[in-house]
Amino acid sequence: MSAENTNEAAVQEQELSEILRIRRDKLAKLQQEGRDPFTETKYVRTAYSSDIKDNFEAWEEKDVSVCGRLMSKRDMGKAFFADLMDDKGRIQLYVRVNDLGEDLFNEFKKWDIGDIIGVEGFVFRTRKGEISVHTKTVKLLSKSLQPLPEKFHGLTDTETRFRQRYVDLIVNPEVRRNFEIRSKFIRHVRSFLDKRGYMEVETPVLNTISGGASARPFITHHNALNIDMYMRIATELHLKRLIVGGIERVYEIGRIFRNEGMDTKHNPEFTTVELYESYADFNDMMDLFEELLSSAAMDILGTYDLSWQGEDISLAPGWERLPMHEAVKKYLGVDFMSVSSDEDAVALAKSVGVEIPKEKEKTWGNALYECFDQKVEEKLIQPTFITMHPVDVSPLAKRSPTDPRLTERFELFICHSEMGNAFSELNDPIDQRQRFQKQVELRAKGDDEAGMMDDDFVNALEFGMPPTGGLGIGIDRCVMMLCGVDSIREVILFPTMKPLD
Repeated sequence: MSAENTNEAAVQEQELSEILRIRRDKLAKLQQEGRDPFTETKYVRTAYSSDIKDNFEAWEEKDVSVCGRLMSKRDMGKAFFADLMDDKGRIQLYVRVNDLGEDLFNEFKKWDIGDIIGVEGFVFRTRKGEISVHTKTVKLLSKSLQPLPEKFHGLTDTETRFRQRYVDLIVNPEVRRNFEIRSKFIRHVRSFLDKRGYMEVETPVLNTISGGASARPFITHHNALNIDMYMRIATELHLKRLIVGGIERVYEIGRIFRNEGMDTKHNPEFTTVELYESYADFNDMMDLFEELLSSAAMDILGTYDLSWQGEDISLAPGWERLPMHEAVKKYLGVDFMSVSSDEDAVALAKSVGVEIPKEKEKTWGNALYECFDQKVEEKLIQPTFITMHPVDVSPLAKRSPTDPRLTERFELFICHSEMGNAFSELNDPIDQRQRFQKQVELRAKGDDEAGMMDDDFVNALEFGMPPTGGLGIGIDRCVMMLCGVDSIREVILFPTMKPLD
């Protein structure tokens, strides 16, 4: 940091310290006079800013009571113009000494930007056409002891924005739009599934084993039972137990926890919706997913056409459906269906510059998957269902009846981002136990993302699970797309952050 920047930072720090002292002195004076704003418990509001602005003719000259945060003050001598921000927007206040009286007017002059106030007055339009509240009386409801960031050129640093989301929402009103879209999308998902006869449930977050996906779990300890427990990495296995129990259409919207890296697309805790439907398969799940996302775009944004990650995409129905081996052939020019041995498949992958990770077995299925994962996924821009994944990477999916190396599974990709994952669910308990055992063996070899044996789940399958289609959707990724933002932290109110030193 240059000497000039160091001096500027020191001056700003000194100014901030002085502001903090002054605000605390103001609070102390109010408390000494028996007017502590923190003793206020309620304020009756009769209108929001948007109510007044959207229906001015109905409110004109009517008395109103509004409340919110004081965002600006413009001193006109014997009067002030001020801005009040509430949950629905902003409205201008006209505050005059003749209306408040000298004492209250002088008190108002001492209030700070950021203070929470209540205002009573009547609605009018200024000579410049601004819809405003002509203030008759004001009340201090809560004291702001910290200055808002505009004092120091706004809040633009992304790290600070995410760490202090409460300030971000105050001074960057456009940020709120992302979370309004998120809320609308979750409501849309619930409504969409409820109308189709799905039942919403809740399943455990703490489990004695880690299963339902390939991921590294968080481990905690239950003191009363004196056992280690795992925070769930998926809701799948409990939901399928409910399918066995006869709840034929079931879903859960819930938090998932994975002890993995953080980047623009990943947060250690995130939200998914998982759903399962008896007597359906992965083709039905494709139809449902396409309809759910396209209808969400139209309902929330009013269009199928979006811009995301620098690309123009269309969510209009009619998305491409492409088996993984055909996608690899289309984009890399190699045909995995022309070879059958593991050795030939690994050599085919190597011919296009793809190596199998050392912790993975050198099999036909892993070679095919790595070609797709390393080379093809990044090329998928428009909505594309990649189907028929290898059984090696799909321990919970039903095998294809035409090729036992493949499964009836798909993932949806938009702008080279995975949006969801679905199967024709495996309901053969013998096959399931063998695949769990394979995961156990991989874990013993050092693959800490491999699953564990779930004897109770196999026991549930032995009672009989009907043919079932299942789908898991990443809520955060879908909201990122609908908002047109590139970082998952922009759509999580309080993302995981590295502690400050």
